[in-house]
Amino acid sequence: MSRYENLRNHLAAQPHCWLITGVAGFIGSHLLEALLNLDQDVEGMDDFSTGSRNNLDEVRARVGEERWSRFAFREESVANGEACRSACAGVDYVLHQAGFVSVPLSLENPLACHETNVTGTLNILIAARELGVRRVVYASSSAVYGNDARLPKIEAEIGQPLSPYGASKRMGEIYGQIFADQFGVESVGLRYFNIFGPRQNPAGGYAAVIPQWIRRLLHGEDCVINGHGGITRDFCPVADVVQANLLAATSDLPSKAARVFNVALGGSTTLDQLHAMLASATTSLGGIQPLPLRYGPPREGDIIHSAADITAIREALGFEPSTSLATALEETTRWYADHTKK
Repeated sequence: MSRYENLRNHLAAQPHCWLITGVAGFIGSHLLEALLNLDQDVEGMDDFSTGSRNNLDEVRARVGEERWSRFAFREESVANGEACRSACAGVDYVLHQAGFVSVPLSLENPLACHETNVTGTLNILIAARELGVRRVVYASSSAVYGNDARLPKIEAEIGQPLSPYGASKRMGEIYGQIFADQFGVESVGLRYFNIFGPRQNPAGGYAAVIPQWIRRLLHGEDCVINGHGGITRDFCPVADVVQANLLAATSDLPSKAARVFNVALGGSTTLDQLHAMLASATTSLGGIQPLPLRYGPPREGDIIHSAADITAIREALGFEPSTSLATALEETTRWYADHTKK
């Protein structure tokens, strides 16, 4: 039995109280669903700047009313320090997912990015210190690697951020280390690579590539690569992000822990390869024959190549990817196909 399976059994037998910030978002709603299915008590915060009430509605339908009753929601922003303190009262673990999530938009509005990602993370750490939270797990990003060209990415080797978004995520890690060293607040930063799965928003100019392409393929529209087809990413199913968060919150780590870990499949996929897999998945569901790819100008602030070394999270937390990329893409495509028909 894996460490994650053991943890799930332990949590189901011994509930804790959790706070999820950004609970109505893509990742936050999956964390909520997983914790409620383990009969945990969950507090949630979201200001709906990017989160969706539909995500909460879907979780409610999937877990049932009895488990849903263990969830308490507050419509608040993490930029509000008093709201963070109130939400942390009586909480064992914080899963801090709220954030400004767009690299291109951070270049347009760096102040808003800083307020949510830096001030918001600082507010959570202060609240955790004041209210005795056992550990804070926060969403960092592969964007902290910036202009470092070495592959695969290893936690100790980073470059200069290429965007306010990358800088804000790096600042969150620095604050995590300071609060561990100076105040004994335990934290774990998870450097998400390219996360995908059901409930990820496919709309808007800053949408992640996988849901955007699935939607376009299902509607018989063409897909555009910003740059060239050889750009690589390490895509990771959201189910493995849930696994990483729960392991990071509860695993034994050194006193005054302030660790950061890559969260990914530990591979490398070109955007041309990704398009081929998604085209195959949509066609197998009866979709329209895909149009040829188009190529446009690269986006400012984007990293060209990205692949993670996941040795550290495997060894320290017992993390293991749960499925293959192709299988996870097929499952995700099926979800979007089902919801597109409704």
